[in-house]
Parts: sequence; structure tokens; C-alpha cells
Amino acid sequence: MTGSVEAVLGQPAVPTTGVWAEVVGQRSVLAELYAAAVAAAGAVSGGGTGGGAMTHAWLLTGPPGSGQTTVARVFAAALQCVVPGPVPGCGACQGCRTALAGTHADLRIVAPDGLSISVAEMRALVQTAARRPTAGRWQVVLVEDADRLTEGAANALLKAVEEPAERTVFLLCAPSDHPDDVPVTIRSRCRPLALGTPRPAEIARALRDHDGVDPELADWAASVCGGHVERARRLAADEAARQRRAAVLAIPTALHRSADVFRCADELVKAAETDAVEANEIRNEEEKEALRTAMGAGGTGKGTAAATRGANAAVRELEKRQKSRTTRTQRDSLDQALIDLTAFYRDVLVLSAGAAVPLNHPDREADSRSAAARWTPESTLRRLESVLECRDALAANVKPRIAVEAMLMVLWRG
Repeated sequence: MTGSVEAVLGQPAVPTTGVWAEVVGQRSVLAELYAAAVAAAGAVSGGGTGGGAMTHAWLLTGPPGSGQTTVARVFAAALQCVVPGPVPGCGACQGCRTALAGTHADLRIVAPDGLSISVAEMRALVQTAARRPTAGRWQVVLVEDADRLTEGAANALLKAVEEPAERTVFLLCAPSDHPDDVPVTIRSRCRPLALGTPRPAEIARALRDHDGVDPELADWAASVCGGHVERARRLAADEAARQRRAAVLAIPTALHRSADVFRCADELVKAAETDAVEANEIRNEEEKEALRTAMGAGGTGKGTAAATRGANAAVRELEKRQKSRTTRTQRDSLDQALIDLTAFYRDVLVLSAGAAVPLNHPDREADSRSAAARWTPESTLRRLESVLECRDALAANVKPRIAVEAMLMVLWRG
């Protein structure tokens, strides 16, 4: 056992340096992927396929925020590591660095810009996956949010997963605890890895040691993020994110009359719209400018008029995709607000019952206790159910403002 691999009595060996240090918690998952990476490195040098530890398709599932995509990128980096040694995934070589950054020539990442992954995207990816690696050791295909595959996209992917090229590895990620969210035909051909929710202490340690966050702020962010690592990072780094969370958690105690329902709904929806615009504005303009340049727009001389017409048509098609991405970002922002509200009402129920369990929002304990003293458990449960119904309505494409106003009316009346 090398010094860079932890050896704890009764626990699996897990690397603690290089790319492996990017992951928060997930000890058993990392142990299995590390064994696979070691086998894969031996297969490349020996001409084999990696034996039982390595397989061509993996399905990483777990609650949102548990780090499926991070784990997948770390594994991809370990597969592409070019530094010889007993622990693949040094973190310093070009293979590791470019794989982690998502720019490796033999790493293909599919992340849905809109609400789903289309069949056209998947067909193009399958064609690429059939090629041999050009610069790295493996052709790695990473599909984020595999639960968003349309039926056609899943069918297109199925053929490639059933008959993969010799040096191709598929890494499918789904932020879900429910296997049914991924088509059974795909599921049955992948090796499943179930991630758990990282503990607050693990998240706080990562924020302190990896991100350099102040210890007190790191502990607070870890305690209120609900086990969502990236949410903890945003809360620790972004004052605006902290203010948005505070505004959402002020809603339950701010509903005194019917007018407050519509005011709070307006603020909640507008905040989500603003988040979506700010998150995509710069990226959208960069994509448009790059497309216009690639299509020859702005040039002079013979043929430029046709190039300009072609560029304008391509930009209009790009704008459709960008609009879909903005819609998804808005819904994700609203969904996070609803998750925070769900956790608040759960805390009220916990305090009403006198249960000795940790609160989801320990910094709002005073508000939760005040609500528990004023509301009956039955009315609190009705409020909680209305938030869950609002999430279902948004998933069913109900207009956000209508769904949010209906929810807040129940939160006001109880």
C-alpha cells in the first residue's frame, strides 16, 4: 500500500491525493472506482480489458448534490492519467488536468442545455464513442443528468452501450435515488454505483481544506446545505446566494394577509428569472459571437451576403436552445427555493414532535419554534404537502407564477 492510499482497519483502500481528493466523502464508491482504474491501467499496458474490476458502462446515482458528476470526472481523469505509478490519477499530468476541466480530447460530456437530452445529441455522441482514443488511453463518454434522456435518446445510446468499442467507457450520472428514472434497458447494462449524502463534517472539511473557506463560514454552509456539496460552496462564496436563501426562508412567517401571497409569489418568480438571466447572459453572448465568426459573418467580399444569411439562421437556432437552457435554469432556481421551504416545514414538524434530530435549517431555529407554537401539526403538514405539490406542478410544465401563487395561498391559510 502506498502512502497516497489510506489504509484504515475494516475500511476499503481509498486514494487521498491527486484527483481523488476532489471528492467529498463517498468512500466505498471511490474504493470501487480506484480498483477499476488500477485494473484499467494494467489493461492498457498489458493489452487486456481490465478484468472484473473494470467495466465499460457505469451508472452513478444518488441524491442531488451528492457529487455524481464530480466522481465521474475524477474517474475519467484517473483513466486518462499518463503518469506511471501504483495510484492512477496523479492530478498533475495533462491527462488528469484536462479531464477534470472537461477539455480532454477523448472525453465527451453531454449536459442537457434544456429540459432533456435529445436524440440528435445522443446520435452524434454515439458516433464519436465508436472511435478509438486519439490522445488518451480511453474514449470516455460522460452523460450528466441521464434521467433527462428522451425515449429516442435512450434508444440511441442503448446500441452503443450494448456493443461498445474496445477502449470506450460510458459514465452515466443521475441525481436520483430512484432507479426507474433511468430506462431499464440502459440500467441493466451498467454497473450501478449509489452515492450517499455527504455528512456536514465532511463538507465543512472540504470547504476549509480544499476551498480555503473561513472555518466558521464553512461550518455554517455545511450545516444548511442539505448535503448538497455545490450548494455549500455557493453559499460560502456568494453573498447574493445567502441573501436569496434568507428571503425564501422568510416567506413562511411573512404571510399575514392575502396581498402578501401575491407579493411573495412575484418576488420568488422574479428572483428565479433574474438568476436564470444572470447565469446564462455572458455565456449566451459568447456562444453567439463564436457562431457568427465560425459562419463567416462580418466579412467582406464575394459571398459574404450568403454567409451572413447562414449565420443569422444558425444564431436563431442557437437562441432557441439558449431559451430552453434559461427556462431550465429558472426552474432549477425555483426548485431550490421549494426544497428550502420543504426543509423549513419539516423542521417545524420536528420541533412540534420534540424529536431529538438535527434541523435542516439550524440558523432559523427561532422562526421554526415560533411557527411550531402557533401552528398545529396538521396545518404544518398541509403546508409541507402544498410545497411538494408545487414541485410536481412545475415538473408538469404548469406556469411558475400560477403554481407558486397556489402554493403560497395554502401556506398563508394553512
